[in-house]
Amino acid sequence: MPKRILSGIVSSSNSNKTITVSVTRRIKHKLYKKIIRQTKKYHAHDENNDYKIGDTVSIIETKPVSKLKKWKVLSNTGDNWWYKCNPIFS
Repeated sequence: MPKRILSGIVSSSNSNKTITVSVTRRIKHKLYKKIIRQTKKYHAHDENNDYKIGDTVSIIETKPVSKLKKWKVLSNTGDNWWYKCNPIFS
């Protein structure tokens, strides 16, 4: 069975060697046929603590690293431009 690869935005990087990635999917509602967004959070293994909040990353499914971590960071697919532009976080 092939390993799943998802893309999302880092929503938390407070833990050591762990990041939380928010993955947003767009689906059509079964009854009302409206396009809605569903967001799910995944805990991913970040060996070198390289990623910060707002980074866009790709994660790949792996064997369980801990109780919650079953994903590993594959690559950085963007930068945290929103946090760089926002004066609150500068």
